[in-house]
Amino acid sequence: MTPRSEPLLWLQLISFGVLPLEALLLLLVLAGSDPGPLPGLERLFCWAIGALAPALLLVRRPADVWSLLLLQTPLRGRRELQRRLSRLQATPALALATAGGAAMGLPLLWWIDRHAAVASPFSPFSSSPRLVALLLAALLLALMLWQWQQLVQSLWLLSRKAETVAGTPPLSLAELEKQRLCLGLPLLLPEPLLLPEPSVVVPVAVEPEQGTKEAEGSDLDQQVP
Repeated sequence: MTPRSEPLLWLQLISFGVLPLEALLLLLVLAGSDPGPLPGLERLFCWAIGALAPALLLVRRPADVWSLLLLQTPLRGRRELQRRLSRLQATPALALATAGGAAMGLPLLWWIDRHAAVASPFSPFSSSPRLVALLLAALLLALMLWQWQQLVQSLWLLSRKAETVAGTPPLSLAELEKQRLCLGLPLLLPEPLLLPEPSVVVPVAVEPEQGTKEAEGSDLDQQVP
């Protein structure tokens, strides 16, 4: 039972490239409107809606690792290995990583909003109201937090040993529905990856030839006076 045979865990790693693109989109969204009289309060409002509130939800109910937000693996069609890995999501380290991702969202939003005027000539959201820009930015922050948690969870599960996975009881369907945030249409049914098993070399003991033994015995007889 190796977690590396699950293709969705590898597919979640695409967030490495998607997160910088979403940060660039966040810059273009905020560049389309001028800051109000209290920009610091506006940034806190946007961060609270887009990062703090979703983080509280995702710490309590982590994002289902078999969900790609729009599509997911059906609950009743999940393999035993997938349900074992779902139970391994419940660890304080992943909850701290989610909270850390939400905390990093505030300085990121603050920095992007302060420098958004540089990208105003390229923004497709020019002349949009400030409230609309803040709500779109909050939506992007929530999406980035979701993908951050999925990325951290996938890296964590891919690093688990087969012995650890085999000793973990699978999560029941009722527990999945109550303890995991399962979003998306249940249309994903990927086959597990066929990974080559490592070959084991068994050492073979080589017995000395009979002639060698007799020669050694005769040499010993000659040495005896």
